[in-house]
Amino acid sequence: VQLQASGGGLVQAGGSLRLSCAASGRSFISYAIAWFRQAPGKEREFVAAISQLGGSTYYANSVKGRFAISRDNAKNTVLLQMNSLKSEDTAVYYCAADEGPWQTPVWHYWGQGTQVTVSS
Repeated sequence: VQLQASGGGLVQAGGSLRLSCAASGRSFISYAIAWFRQAPGKEREFVAAISQLGGSTYYANSVKGRFAISRDNAKNTVLLQMNSLKSEDTAVYYCAADEGPWQTPVWHYWGQGTQVTVSS
């Protein structure tokens, strides 16, 4: 599966952005999808994930209640709606995919990142 992330940009603190992860290749419905981010000088960290059929989601504590992950399997797309953005959300955001069990994901496939910058 090939992944393409988009939708990043510059936004003021308190604003919103919606990231998109478009997939091509093998059956999209076979893959759980996750978002990760990496801020300058920091390690990559998990943000959110969604199961193959979209029935289960999981969020990092730092974004819970502000971010929402969803998927449209007919369009081979996963969205990350980011609200109430903070300066600490500034990072390069990546989407990743895994076709294994939802409970024990190993993110084998990665897209290129999209930059999100939140100005305070």
